[in-house]
Amino acid sequence: MAEPTLIETAAALRDGTLTSVALVTALLERIDEIDAELGAFTTVYRSTALADAAAADASLAAGIDLGPLHGIPFGIKDIIAALEGPTSASSTVVKHDWWSGVDAPVVARLRAAGAIILGKTTTMEYALGEPDDTQGLVLPKCAWDLGRWAGGSSSGSGSGVAAGLMVAAIGTDTGGSVRLPAAFNGITGHKPTFGLVPKSGLHALGFTLDAVGPMAHTAADCAVILDVIAGHEASDPTSSRASVSFAEKLGTTLAGKRVGVDLESVRARVGSDPSSTARYEEAIAVFEQAGAIIVPVELPSWQLSALSAMVTWQVDALNYHADTVRDHWTELGRGIRDMFIEGTLLTPLDYLTAQRARAVLRDELAGLLDDIDVIITPTVGVGALRFEDRSGSLVDSTAYTSLWNVTGYPAISVPMGLTADGVPVGLQIGARPFDDALAIGIAHAYQQLTDHHRAQPPLTAGLTHTTGDKS
Repeated sequence: MAEPTLIETAAALRDGTLTSVALVTALLERIDEIDAELGAFTTVYRSTALADAAAADASLAAGIDLGPLHGIPFGIKDIIAALEGPTSASSTVVKHDWWSGVDAPVVARLRAAGAIILGKTTTMEYALGEPDDTQGLVLPKCAWDLGRWAGGSSSGSGSGVAAGLMVAAIGTDTGGSVRLPAAFNGITGHKPTFGLVPKSGLHALGFTLDAVGPMAHTAADCAVILDVIAGHEASDPTSSRASVSFAEKLGTTLAGKRVGVDLESVRARVGSDPSSTARYEEAIAVFEQAGAIIVPVELPSWQLSALSAMVTWQVDALNYHADTVRDHWTELGRGIRDMFIEGTLLTPLDYLTAQRARAVLRDELAGLLDDIDVIITPTVGVGALRFEDRSGSLVDSTAYTSLWNVTGYPAISVPMGLTADGVPVGLQIGARPFDDALAIGIAHAYQQLTDHHRAQPPLTAGLTHTTGDKS
């Protein structure tokens, strides 16, 4: 039996078959049972989550309904501030005075909508450094195979939703960090248009790349979350004033939609798993059979996209963490130190060239999207990597995610099946800026025609589901 979606769980809370307290209690029991191996959480807010769940139940009983997130437990990526603290960023170098005792706006909006903050989820160190097993920190594993990495950098948000340790989660995405863990763990993850969701209270990685986005089982779940967390925020100078509705536009159909596909490039991508390419071709067939118009396109250079994103975030991260690099160098993990070293070797000309490349890529992508509604690609050409092989090289060379960060355009990853090794791969759907609702609507339509998002990780087989049913 599949894990209940957010929308299904919200319905159960309202029809009396489930309470928020029972739900949070069941999740805490499952966390105790499997998270020591999975590594989804850095911190669990047991007492406050149960207290908030009791308050949510009392409000619903009194006829006070704050919306579809009321009573729903969330995990928050541990580079985003929550008043319970701490924000550890999966590092031994914790900035205890940073946003201490204060919610980031995105977390405050979740609380105001009645959501329960269950705890903080694991990430790459400050969303940049690969997990270093010499630091004694939690190492995030893939929910489908504990011998594999959960992906980064929203690692625990991806594996935690997949394993049923939380109903939904919030991640951040600078070069694919919501979409890659979503793909690796078989869930849905959306990177919003740049500026659509406020980034205040977030440890920055790339000032002009970072996006905060929802991670859940379905595109419909992501839509109702975005309806809460999106919107202008004065404390974020990059925050957009655009007004967009998401859940109201889930009736999109595939019939007649012009869908860009670069199949030859995908087939030729060195390092990709052939079974991932096969799942992509099957996804294209679903679109065709539903009446979509498949339009062959030639995507802008993935190499240039990845390189310009990397140069941008390495320089930005070094700038943001200058004091930490100076004062705590030896306490940082090997992965993040490698990134900082590379950042010091970059010149102002390198950074300027990367920004010029981004402008070119933005123009090329805008030109493509003048004639089509969305572009679909694999999210990444491989499934979750063996943990000992988690070096970013194979992910970087087969990912299709950076283009959407360097341009600021929206993209969503949804499950599109399993590889020959039995681990999930994702389908990425990208659209014009502030056409997030279209990308999500098309993702939802695809999920109405497929059941990949209902696949259950072997880790959870036989466990009690959060609705109280047995699998």
